[in-house]
Amino acid sequence: MTKSQSQAQLSPVYQLSDQYIEQLAATDPGLATALGIAGHDHEMTDFSPRGHDERYEVTRSTLEMLNTLDTSDDRDRLAAGVLRNSLDMSTLEYEAGEHLRSIRVIAGDVDSARGIFDLMPTATAENWKTIAERMSNVPNAFSGMCESWNLGIKRQTVAPRRQALVVAQQLETWAGTPTAPGFFTQFAESAAAVKGAPLDELRKAAAAASKSMSETSNYLRQTYAQSADPRNGVGQERHALARRRFMGMNVDARESYEWGFAEVARLDAELVKTAKEINPNMSLDEVRNFLDTDPSHSIEGEENLRNWLQELMDDAMSFLIRENHFDIPKEIHRVEAMISPPGGAAAMYYTSPSEDLTRPGRTWYPANGRTRFPLWSEPTTAYHEGVPGHHLQIGMATVNSEKLSRFQRNEFVSGHGEGWALYAERLMDELGFLGKPEYRLGYLYAQAFRAARIVVDIGMHCEFKILRESKWHSGESWTPELALEFLSARSSSDDAFNKSEINRYLGWPAQAISYKLGERVWTSLREDAKRKHGAKFDLKAWHAYALDLGNLGLDLLKTELARF
Repeated sequence: MTKSQSQAQLSPVYQLSDQYIEQLAATDPGLATALGIAGHDHEMTDFSPRGHDERYEVTRSTLEMLNTLDTSDDRDRLAAGVLRNSLDMSTLEYEAGEHLRSIRVIAGDVDSARGIFDLMPTATAENWKTIAERMSNVPNAFSGMCESWNLGIKRQTVAPRRQALVVAQQLETWAGTPTAPGFFTQFAESAAAVKGAPLDELRKAAAAASKSMSETSNYLRQTYAQSADPRNGVGQERHALARRRFMGMNVDARESYEWGFAEVARLDAELVKTAKEINPNMSLDEVRNFLDTDPSHSIEGEENLRNWLQELMDDAMSFLIRENHFDIPKEIHRVEAMISPPGGAAAMYYTSPSEDLTRPGRTWYPANGRTRFPLWSEPTTAYHEGVPGHHLQIGMATVNSEKLSRFQRNEFVSGHGEGWALYAERLMDELGFLGKPEYRLGYLYAQAFRAARIVVDIGMHCEFKILRESKWHSGESWTPELALEFLSARSSSDDAFNKSEINRYLGWPAQAISYKLGERVWTSLREDAKRKHGAKFDLKAWHAYALDLGNLGLDLLKTELARF
């Protein structure tokens, strides 16, 4: 596996991977911006049936071509395997009509149409001209979505009513009111600080974009919801397809569900034990309430929080480099802490660097109107989203052009990526970064929360009964209310966040299980390598080998790490 990129560029597999990215970017300008591919920032993605059909044709023709290519070389074999898995999944999802019901609070078409503006440069008047042109196309994007959703209604391929109503509320928030300006209005007004910015064009485009959001909100609430699926879950067949997409392997739903319950029980006991280290005279709930309300464990103000998170991630980066735990390229030594715009999902998230690295990797913290922030649960999340979590994994793939195809550098299988990020939290605990009892409590809550996700996601979507041995609503059917109660007992966050999470799981089936089940695979593979090499096992070398592979499905990861 020593082929250089100059040689790889001669490989038909690598050429096809590059071609596929370019063709996708041309048919999905939002994706182009996310990847940092120039030439499409003034355009909006076409979410109409025609746009989806065009992207499917790119997928179909690429898969057809891939199946004719020689993949005997190791690098070609791996690159082709990663590309084929994605193409196969995209084909299955298109054939199942998933593009006609992409209505969910996160990672859906609505979220994509707004969120892409967060990634656009805003430093110059020329930047703002590009933004104004893209913003003027927002109404077309939303009308295209409605066209696809109407076709879904006609074909009886619809999203759950709950998701339609939640997204309607999300759109209403983003649209704003005369007394509470929405996202596009505020975004356009921020251009006033840039000399020469086309303010009149921006204001006109913002007004039209906000109006289209409001109209789409009304459509979802008044029209779509009447034809939407009354059930909250998607059923076992759709969930099986989603599990394969997010894990890159077949997952036994029943075994995972029961394992999730067992993990919850194990972590519940660890939480109680750690809480006693903080205050032996308090219950777990009392300790959590103390940490949430005690001023000495909190920080005031969004900017102070952002600076605190930035310093935390900078310190982690410096330590990992200084102590030689990873070989981290200079190009990704910086990860930026950001505060996300209001109205989105309540969880912290990461956006990757652009292909040319002119836009750095960023973590986004959702303040959502709060001004005081308890800190005890934040370090583990920052390590997950930043370093050595998503930023290290995705950043290293971005700069690894010597070995990875262009598609590999931009692929993200959730079980691999989120599994790594949860493994990264575990690693930071092992390295002593969560040594303070309150920080370790935050880590354990994060672990228990991810284990609870497995239970409620699979339970709600696959309609499994609550295990009788759980001694909690034994034998009952899952409801969103029971899921909220179960999740909240293992959450370090407030009620608003937990409610948002239930909406997320119901709208994004199987994504939530990929964290803990992905970590389960990563830790199992590390133990396999330890047993194989014994005293000669080198953790840094294992990390380097694993990250060198790029992001791939977990079946492929198992095969490749067996070669270490």
